[in-house]
Amino acid sequence: MISKKTKYGLQAALLLAQEYGQGPLLISDLAHRGKIPKKFLEYILLQLKNAGVLQSRKGKGGGYELAKPPAEISVGRAIRALEGSLAPVACVSETAYQRCTECDEATCGIRLVMKDVRDAMAGILDHTSLQDMLNRSEDERRKLQGVVDFQI
Repeated sequence: MISKKTKYGLQAALLLAQEYGQGPLLISDLAHRGKIPKKFLEYILLQLKNAGVLQSRKGKGGGYELAKPPAEISVGRAIRALEGSLAPVACVSETAYQRCTECDEATCGIRLVMKDVRDAMAGILDHTSLQDMLNRSEDERRKLQGVVDFQI
């Protein structure tokens, strides 16, 4: 389960993705639009900035914006910036590996299944961009409104 911090971080990143190319947004605007506590959001945005997901500008016209176009930022990258490893257990982590002392890693059934879980999660999250999330959300909004989008 992702933390509230990560959920808020993804919400803010999606708000910035919607506004991509229109300049930076103030923390107060992001907090208000996303219904996110401002002080907590400051901390979250700083982590995303330090991970290269966001960039910031100071002064008049300043604020936060995505460091790259939304189609170039994976959800996995944003989640790792806030949560750390995607692995459910340390012995299958690619970024925070710790040897398991209670089992034989080569044959441990728990480790083998948790590696599959990590690989499946990483496969989805690393191949889903912020733009993909925006598109999916918009598609669902259209379906709920009964709008049909025909393309040939």
